[in-house]
Amino acid sequence: MDKVKEILEKFLKEIKKECNPDDLGMILTHIGIVRGVSKDGTPIKQMYLDFSEEKLEKLISTYEKKEGICKIKIWINKGLLKIGEPIMVVVIGGAFRKNVLPCFEEIIEILKKEIVVEKEEK
Repeated sequence: MDKVKEILEKFLKEIKKECNPDDLGMILTHIGIVRGVSKDGTPIKQMYLDFSEEKLEKLISTYEKKEGICKIKIWINKGLLKIGEPIMVVVIGGAFRKNVLPCFEEIIEILKKEIVVEKEEK
């Protein structure tokens, strides 16, 4: 998890530096990790993860234009991941909860359904 800590610290510094302090009242973070069971409850051994960088860039660009959103930073792990390893780090800076929370939820859903490809090994 040292890598995640490094990424979070980097993202937080960048958001604080790149956003106007008048527009930044909230920073929300998400750290996704590999669970020991699939959605249906079946135990898994590990997971292979991949994603589309082009789709990710488009997602970030689209959502950074939304009202009250200042900056979005996303890191996604690639390759063979063991139980407990990080899948992704999502950090969103914005003005208020009413702006950031819905955007955050939408981004996580899109990441899971359209951008990230997970293959669980049972």
